[in-house]
Amino acid sequence: MQAVVIDKVLVTGGTGFVGGAVLRELRARGRNAVAAVRASNVMLPAGVPTIQVGDLAPETDWRPAVGGVSVVIHAAARVHVMREITTDSLAVFRRVNVFGTLNLACQAAEAGVRRFIYISSIKVNGEQTRLGQAFRPEDIPLPEGPYALSKWEAEQRLRELAEASGMEVVVIRPPLVYGPGVKANFLSMIRWLSKGVPLPLGAIHNRRSLVALDNLVDFILICINHPAAANQTFLVADGEDLSTTEILKRTAIVLGRPVRLVPVPTCVLKFGASLLGKQALAQRLCGSLQVDISKAREMLGWTPPVSVDEGLRWMAQKKEAASSCGDSHP
Repeated sequence: MQAVVIDKVLVTGGTGFVGGAVLRELRARGRNAVAAVRASNVMLPAGVPTIQVGDLAPETDWRPAVGGVSVVIHAAARVHVMREITTDSLAVFRRVNVFGTLNLACQAAEAGVRRFIYISSIKVNGEQTRLGQAFRPEDIPLPEGPYALSKWEAEQRLRELAEASGMEVVVIRPPLVYGPGVKANFLSMIRWLSKGVPLPLGAIHNRRSLVALDNLVDFILICINHPAAANQTFLVADGEDLSTTEILKRTAIVLGRPVRLVPVPTCVLKFGASLLGKQALAQRLCGSLQVDISKAREMLGWTPPVSVDEGLRWMAQKKEAASSCGDSHP
């Protein structure tokens, strides 16, 4: 196989956490990158040209965006929704993540796009692993919930399209991504640590894989033109698995805050969570989720350029810089 010749890279989800970082790095490396956006008034990295296409939907016309494009990096998706109000959330997830993605990919293939990089999720593999038994790309998928199911179904449709059209598809399944601008549970953790609030999480001995935003972006960019990446599925992580207690300790250190963790036994935490109806949260805090990145290392020669401590430090520095400018939402 020959390496992909890069003419133009189209990025979806450019206003998001991962897509925005991909666009910034593409521009920094002098790549010809363009962002597909819903509306004209969105916030994007400086200097990034845009093409307005509307929503990620089955009926969206992508032809103006994919024309002349060599590679599509598809980071847009419908993600987890708190307080879901629809009675059929799987149908809503499928409309966006499966049929919306397939519509984009079909039009990309028709336009002559050579490679389609799909940012999936480790949740396709499952929600947790046994301690010391990491997920691998070739494992039988065990997705749970509408989001994970929609991601898995999209992967299958993309593989079928690749076989039929000849367009190369690369699937990347990251675990929890952290870095400047992180939200959701990781942001809540940072806020609690910043306040110095004692947390009952000082005796958790699980193992979890994380991926720094810089590491994920670096891997995505390698997949743009590495010939061995064609039609492969990769798991990506920092290469160092930590317990929840270790993650909290290291984050507190880089934030410059005292580490106040109370060593409450895991069984007590799980029991208390069950009484409060927070079993899912307890599973994320106490359960293991490990990722084997040996395929990425061996097939692509990739090594995570950023360590966990460096990733956490960079996240903390950006948080402090934002706070000094009056931004209370890191």
